[in-house]
Amino acid sequence: MLTLKGEHIYLRALEPEDLDFIYLIENDERIWEMSTTQTPYSRFLIKQYLENAHQDIYEAKQLRLVICDNDESTLGLIDLFDFNPVHNRVGVGILIAEEENRGKGYGKEALELIAKYGQTHLRLHQLYANISEQNIGSIKLFEKQGFEKIGVKKDWNLVNGKYTNELLYQLIYVH
Repeated sequence: MLTLKGEHIYLRALEPEDLDFIYLIENDERIWEMSTTQTPYSRFLIKQYLENAHQDIYEAKQLRLVICDNDESTLGLIDLFDFNPVHNRVGVGILIAEEENRGKGYGKEALELIAKYGQTHLRLHQLYANISEQNIGSIKLFEKQGFEKIGVKKDWNLVNGKYTNELLYQLIYVH
């Protein structure tokens, strides 16, 4: 069973050619709130990151995959982070880079693929996501994929001088 190939998109490992794409994403201040980034990243640091991206998820405790359409255009990134093989859980984050590609089902399909991958290959019990209360698009995406809101972290993030809530979502696999 192919878990990383869908009808309209596929997920692939990072390549050295992704340097410019990742550089643009990591240095886009509009999305720093989602990634809790505070400073820009240099091309040198991203190049080093790409050189070490071959590490196994069991070693690195994270996995970043590129979301591509069937024409091989790069659409975004999907991350597994804070992987805990003892408790069979991992966090998930997703970004469709360009505004014009959002709302077309790419994020939905990527989330479906990563959930299938997690259950099949990592034998996960659950996925979780931390989503800003203001990120309505992500809330809708995760809820449509069966993630359930299980908590609110009040005043969790300081954004533009104002504290905002972060929501915690879970998807527990039915075995």
